[in-house]
Amino acid sequence: MEDIIYEEYEVLEISKEEESYKLNAVTKKVITEISLKIIVNEEELVSLLCLNQRQEELALGFLYSEGVINSFADVEEISYNERMLAVIVTLKEGILVNRQESLRSITSGCGKCFTYINPLKQNQYSIVETNTIYSVKTILDMMKVFMKKSKIFKDIGGVHSVLFYTPDYQVLNEDIGRHNCFDKITGILLKDGQLDLALNSVVYVSGRISSEIMTKIVRLGTPVLVSRSTPTSAAVRLAKQYNVTLLGYVRGDRGFVYTCPERLEI
Repeated sequence: MEDIIYEEYEVLEISKEEESYKLNAVTKKVITEISLKIIVNEEELVSLLCLNQRQEELALGFLYSEGVINSFADVEEISYNERMLAVIVTLKEGILVNRQESLRSITSGCGKCFTYINPLKQNQYSIVETNTIYSVKTILDMMKVFMKKSKIFKDIGGVHSVLFYTPDYQVLNEDIGRHNCFDKITGILLKDGQLDLALNSVVYVSGRISSEIMTKIVRLGTPVLVSRSTPTSAAVRLAKQYNVTLLGYVRGDRGFVYTCPERLEI
């Protein structure tokens, strides 16, 4: 069955004619939101509020970002149960979920919002190392292209978008939560066997960069993160700590470089 990403509602549209306002009956598309369960080894691990799309990839990316798995090979079986709104995952023997992490419900607005990487899993987060130099002009030009690519946003609204970019491989994803976009892209890379491409990639995002987003970038190993909006101070600290080049407020031919400018070529 095709994933339903919007519903239609009868609404009243406000319009102005000369000096008076009118209310006109119209049909409006409204983005859907589901509560997706991730069940790992027969136990419910988390519930994510997300767009009803790419459910398995979201689960895979989330498990990778959280340090539960290190590759797609760690997964014995994965399936989406539409009736339960659940992704059911069986891990390979010997791979366990740390039960010190309690069951959580993560909102579409980055409700988890931790500031620091879990000390118990710091060994899974490495300093980002690459010798690649990135052209500022290319980054700015690609941001302009990226901002025109968000089809769901243009048709319906209510979503964020993230682009994973290398010259030969690109993935664009949209979701009601920025963190879901990142996890879905990670899940796609895991499924496609392309995770190594992250080491020389640039990731573009339409919204704010929180510490949660930065931990996902560090875990993925992406050296350059570019946002149309602002980073938080915690995100900047993490970028400095893990050697990520962070650009914010990139709009048109302007922007700010917050960390690691040595990767950039003017």
